Amino acid sequence: MELAPRSVTKEPASPTNSAGENKMEVASELSSPTLHSRDSGFFERGIKTMLSIRKSQRSLNKEKGKEGTGTWKGKRLSLRFSKSYEENKTTICNGVEEIAEKLETEPIQAKPLSVMEINELIQKRQLLEAFASIKYLEDETIAERDAEKYKDNPQEFVRKSKDVDLLYNSITNAIQSIVMETLEHPTVEDTMLTSLVTLIAREEAAHPNTGNAACPGVDLLGTPRKWREEWREAVNKSARKRVQRVPMASKEAESSWLDLHLGFLQKHLSEDLLKIKLSVKKCYPEEYRVCDIYMEAFHNAIASHLQDLSHRPLEFNELYSLLDWVANTYRSELFLGHPDLKPEVKTENLSLLLTPADWDKLKSNYITSAKGKIKSYFGNILRLEVTEKWEKEVHPEVKENLYHSSLSFDIQTILVEHMKISGAISRSLETQTLELCLAELHEFLPRFGEEFMAWSTAQDSPIFAPYFAAYINSFHDLVSGLETVFKVNTEELQKILAALTRNFTNIFLNKLRTKAQPLLKKILTKDWILATERPDSLALAISQFSKHLQHMREPTGQELLRDIHKYVVREYIVQVIKPRRKMNEETRQQVSEKMNQEARILNNMLIDQGSDSDWLLSAIHHIANIIGENKKDKIKEYVRELCQDYPDIRKEHLLAVLMLRGLGRARRAAIFQQGYHVLESPDGGEGSTLFAEIDAPVITSCF
Repeated sequence: MELAPRSVTKEPASPTNSAGENKMEVASELSSPTLHSRDSGFFERGIKTMLSIRKSQRSLNKEKGKEGTGTWKGKRLSLRFSKSYEENKTTICNGVEEIAEKLETEPIQAKPLSVMEINELIQKRQLLEAFASIKYLEDETIAERDAEKYKDNPQEFVRKSKDVDLLYNSITNAIQSIVMETLEHPTVEDTMLTSLVTLIAREEAAHPNTGNAACPGVDLLGTPRKWREEWREAVNKSARKRVQRVPMASKEAESSWLDLHLGFLQKHLSEDLLKIKLSVKKCYPEEYRVCDIYMEAFHNAIASHLQDLSHRPLEFNELYSLLDWVANTYRSELFLGHPDLKPEVKTENLSLLLTPADWDKLKSNYITSAKGKIKSYFGNILRLEVTEKWEKEVHPEVKENLYHSSLSFDIQTILVEHMKISGAISRSLETQTLELCLAELHEFLPRFGEEFMAWSTAQDSPIFAPYFAAYINSFHDLVSGLETVFKVNTEELQKILAALTRNFTNIFLNKLRTKAQPLLKKILTKDWILATERPDSLALAISQFSKHLQHMREPTGQELLRDIHKYVVREYIVQVIKPRRKMNEETRQQVSEKMNQEARILNNMLIDQGSDSDWLLSAIHHIANIIGENKKDKIKEYVRELCQDYPDIRKEHLLAVLMLRGLGRARRAAIFQQGYHVLESPDGGEGSTLFAEIDAPVITSCF
């Protein structure tokens, strides 16, 4: 069985050891136990003291027929399991029952061995034999103490008591070594672990727990050695060691060091837990709760390790990896919840991997780091717009007849990705991330607008108008997406985008005026008939701007097309009503015909592009008709129609038009009085004004 770890491609060397040191470390751990060597050295240093026990043993052999409190008889005795262990023995798994029964039914003979001989048994891991002999020596010493044999030689009693204590401590160390080595080797030594369980049971039977704790400096003879507690502590040490030995590369050597490390942690511990379930658990009685104890030990070791990792200066991706591993991977089917570990490995009762304070600090660091990350993402969007689109003059795409910019999509993609990953960790982190993204967006958009306006005013690029339309479309998509997908209040955002739209529109209209004004002046010269420019050139120049509005999302495109239509008609009238030299009848006819022709060209071009400003069509025609008309009654009728269609016209505008017709002062006054009285209650509403936006020329003559 193979648990599914994170994606792991390589297993780096430990960042704290060289490759050679790693090999030496592994070799030493897979050979003789470290604790064995340490115990052996300890006894070698104290061998001279312990040899004195031989004399005591010889003298005791002479008195082996005597009996007393705590004294064994001279015949060979065997230690048996306690009654409680007898009852629990039947719970050992079938694979180890035979070994357990054999250990129980074959009594261990207690022999009067020397300290050195007992120590050799311990070094050979013959712990049951060693324990029987130590217990023999312990009981013998207790009997001699109770018989007041050491009354005149208390130092001898101290020495023998110390020897017993040192031998028991040596077995304690051996127990710890055996437990520490359990997961180190490829296969589990069933006999050794079962023997260990038997040893612990026999010690508990030999030293019933009377409530007297063994304390340094006190006579320890006959006191419980608490080897089951030592076993549990050894399990904890083993777990800590296993976690600490999981490979972890340095950040300098591997940029994905934390992802790799967490993957290795998951892989190695999964293998350990599976070995515990399949091989280790069967060596112990149920009362040991082996899987639970090991799981708790590993959990605490991992928690301590992750706490250390969380206190490191982590970058954004590293913070996310750690948060995600704790929140999602640890208890999932990829790790502790894997089906192959059930039901022995339980996660429901495990404590938090990180304390609430550490968890909140980790999330806070994540948000702080995300702020810089999101700001850099927005900066990259702007940089790509400048270098890959504006500078290279790449035209925007047209999708569904609309100019398309990736701006809205790119922004929403950033939000979606960060919301997705943060939401997978916690709802509160998702909310914090959204608030952060919106704050950064509100800061980014004005900066984007400034860059676009600076670029557009610095040069006359043919892609300005298409991108102007594309960005306005993108603003609309952005607001719609934030409202529908992210369910956020876009009131503040809409204010920012409205300001950007106004600024972009002003630049657009200024560029249009820059193109149109010189052409208007060349078309409407003082001597119109000799004009060097034709209206077709003006229509073409205007069309180069207005045609792009067809690919702008409504209603913005339509509104701008109305503004352009009004601008063209208004500026044409401004040029027409300027004071000019008097024209004869033939010239007036030619000018009238020319104005009607130019009005048709300009109006038709804008109507064809989608303008719905039909109300502007007759303005130039009315003025052209007044200029070319000979009959005074018809002039009055044209004036009346002009006033009715454009109620915002003022008398200064009418007088300027009538002066173009060449009428005298008296006739102008009469026509004005007869045609202008209908303007007492003009009904021109907002958005339908034309002449109100035209400065009338100064008329020097009076009525």
